[in-house]
Amino acid sequence: MDSRTRILKTIRHEAVDRVPISTYELCAFQPANFENQAPSYTALMNLIRESTDAITMWNPSSDQHMALSAHPAVVSEVVERRDGITIRRARLETPAGRTLTSTDQAYDDVHTVWHTEHWCKSSADVDALLSIPYTPVSYDFSELGAITNTMGNRGIVMTSLADPACTAMELMEFGAATVWAMTETDHFAAVMEELHRRTMQNLKCMLEGGVADLYRICGPEYLTPPYLPPAFFERFVVPYDAEMTELIHSCGGLVRVHSHGKIRRVVDLIRKIGADGLDPCEAPPDGDIELWELKQRLGSELCLFGNLQLKLLEHGSTDEVRAAVQGCMDAAKHGGGFVIMPTASPINVPLSPKTEENYRVFIESALTLGRY
Repeated sequence: MDSRTRILKTIRHEAVDRVPISTYELCAFQPANFENQAPSYTALMNLIRESTDAITMWNPSSDQHMALSAHPAVVSEVVERRDGITIRRARLETPAGRTLTSTDQAYDDVHTVWHTEHWCKSSADVDALLSIPYTPVSYDFSELGAITNTMGNRGIVMTSLADPACTAMELMEFGAATVWAMTETDHFAAVMEELHRRTMQNLKCMLEGGVADLYRICGPEYLTPPYLPPAFFERFVVPYDAEMTELIHSCGGLVRVHSHGKIRRVVDLIRKIGADGLDPCEAPPDGDIELWELKQRLGSELCLFGNLQLKLLEHGSTDEVRAAVQGCMDAAKHGGGFVIMPTASPINVPLSPKTEENYRVFIESALTLGRY
């Protein structure tokens, strides 16, 4: 059975020959990604390309600028280099007459960006940002053909989407965002409604341009306990994400809900979204529900993706990795609907030999233990 068939059948709870193996953000068929450029990753990426089931993360380029809009905004930027760190300071002049600023930092040997200053520090800043008029976003799908041709039947393409919760909560520093949601709930609700309107229109435009195999909806985790009570998840995640899911399904795509952390108290609410899958299914102490229980409660309805912690692959022994793979298979393999996957991926360069070896053990163990 080829990887494309194996993944799609697994998501749909159909019989397959073995549990699919995903390496999450390590994408073997994205040549421009750092993991396919850094020499220390070469051997691991070759193994991933040859032995796993690719879920290639790809988003079409677009003319989106600020506030989910293609409308031009006046942004100035100053870039500073200091001791292997790139610091970007940006300034936005909003139509409301309010100036907003943000600062990002990126380290040369770590492939991520830290937002050290967010655009918004108050609800008044949010209003100023949303004073940018909404113009629907246009998308460019010209790269998709090359990716699918290169990948062939060795996997599927997954596009990542931000739901309104993701967009709203990332406007501010996270602590400030939770205070905003709790203490100015009516204002938060109005902002969420406007963000949902823009999100849905942009999603319609995206789907008119082309449809990926799978869509990962990011953002639900921001409204989970202990940050906010389940009532917020029910009010501000379920209806909006369900509408996104329904639209994607109507166009032939599949949907995977992405939610790190402690989801036990919102498991039944996740079901109401109507998605096809859930990731990354983190075990305690990072999460608060064991994989076997999640399988018992959701496994007949959602395909589960997880639940190997990256910190185990980076710091554990090979015996611990083998045991964790066995534990995942014991908990979720039966009955299908499970893709074994790390909960995150390494972002450091160079890749440590220990991490490389543990990935090798993970993949080889999963190939053996995942057979039906």
